[in-house]
Amino acid sequence: MEVNKKQLADIFGASIRTIQNWQEQGMPVLRGGGKGNEVFYDSAAVIKWYAERDAEIENEKLRREVEELRQASETDLQPGTIEYERHRLTRAQADAQELKNARDSAEVVETAFCTFVLSRIAGEIASILDGIPLSVQRRFPELENRHVDFLKRDIIKAMNKAAALDELIPGLLSEYIEQSG
Repeated sequence: MEVNKKQLADIFGASIRTIQNWQEQGMPVLRGGGKGNEVFYDSAAVIKWYAERDAEIENEKLRREVEELRQASETDLQPGTIEYERHRLTRAQADAQELKNARDSAEVVETAFCTFVLSRIAGEIASILDGIPLSVQRRFPELENRHVDFLKRDIIKAMNKAAALDELIPGLLSEYIEQSG
């Protein structure tokens, strides 16, 4: 949605001066500006810019805290002390934020999503496999039924493997983690 500076300030609950500061910091402008020309913004692009900027600021704060705690040396920290717990919490927050950023940028995905996608694809493959014997029989009518039946048996085995994929994924994931870790 195209908005002017005042409308954008209202959307964010900020002052017009804040909007001008953001623009100087790199907030995207749709059009306008210059001497006497009103500036217009794409609200979706500005919201995206703001969210990315906010995440960068938060990441930088966490990085600084982690670095400060590392400088205090992990070996100097005693379990049970406030410094130790702060260090643990800050590291956990930094790790969680990095994981969230990786998930948001699609560098990592949840296992449930992989299971869903692979099961969907396996279902589509199974339906294609199901039609092969009939297609072969129509294309090559001279084939005997025993040949087509042999083909059907092997295709059924493949279809059963594809259908069981969603049950196999957690075990395969565990096996992968064990082998790669």
